[in-house]
Amino acid sequence: MNANPSMTVERTAAMLPHPTHKFALLLRREYWEHKGGFLRAPLVAGGISLLLTAMAGITAEVLGRRATPGTVQVNGAHVQINGLDLNQLTSKMSADDLRQLGGAVDVSLLLSSAWPFIALAFVVFFYCLGSLYDERRDRSVLFWKSLPVSDSATVWSKVASATVVAPLIATAVALVTMFGFLVIASGLVAMHGGSPMQLLWGPGHPLTIIGHLVAAVPVYALWSLPTVGWLLLCSAWARSKPFLWALMIPAFAGIFVSWFDLMKVFDLQAGWFWENIVARMLLGTVPGSWIPVAQHTSGSMQGPEAISQAMNLQSMYSVLQTPQLWIGVVAGVLMILVAIRLRRWRDEG
Repeated sequence: MNANPSMTVERTAAMLPHPTHKFALLLRREYWEHKGGFLRAPLVAGGISLLLTAMAGITAEVLGRRATPGTVQVNGAHVQINGLDLNQLTSKMSADDLRQLGGAVDVSLLLSSAWPFIALAFVVFFYCLGSLYDERRDRSVLFWKSLPVSDSATVWSKVASATVVAPLIATAVALVTMFGFLVIASGLVAMHGGSPMQLLWGPGHPLTIIGHLVAAVPVYALWSLPTVGWLLLCSAWARSKPFLWALMIPAFAGIFVSWFDLMKVFDLQAGWFWENIVARMLLGTVPGSWIPVAQHTSGSMQGPEAISQAMNLQSMYSVLQTPQLWIGVVAGVLMILVAIRLRRWRDEG
């Protein structure tokens, strides 16, 4: 038998899995191992939000029907309170009133979709903190190291899961929650003679909010890198209680700097250290934590309009022009590289 060596090499190379296929399998592994946090936690949070909304609507209906009938004057029109007719209320609304109503609807939609993102902040924080520590504690790291997968690919799959996969899932759940809120609110409006299209869907901008929430995922991924890198570093380094190490080191550093007023050497206040070092190490997984450094276009706007403007594309992507973001990205990548090396050489004895 005279086998062609070149053909044998080509067949062997064709049988080897592509690196992107390996990385996709690692992402799938992270998802299935942490499905409770990535998927169920946002679903439960969104479900609680909708349940509370429905309960508030039912309570308001019961109390409203028990109230003593009366009328209130709105823009010269007398509107009945008990058995409220929203059609009468909106018939006298000006264009400015409708614009303000649209801002209030948008804020309500953002607030209704916030619950899955609150869950996301905690899920990503504790996922990163335990991802490398737990596998050393239960010795499963020995099994994973026996597979033909590099430490770099393993750690970067955890980074991608925390900064991309989990936010995308939370965003999808938030959108479902937002539309569930709209359905409940539409039912309440229709019960009182109002038009959901005229009062909710028309003045509000649900499709715009969807675009903004999806567009916020890349900003979240970049902004959260310092926190993700720090938590992974603590997870790879700590022999026990990684939560305490991750919390105490930045906190005590901030206390030390504030106590001795060390930032005066750089002509800065101690608050700068807490905002740009401590907060970036511990709070970067909170969605929207980049808003204070964004360049807002709201100007003199106040109330609901200012809140909705803070979440528009121009404000969000203005963060990409700030040094705080990119310095944090570099610091996060460096800490991730250290975590990779620690995973490669760490020995728990």
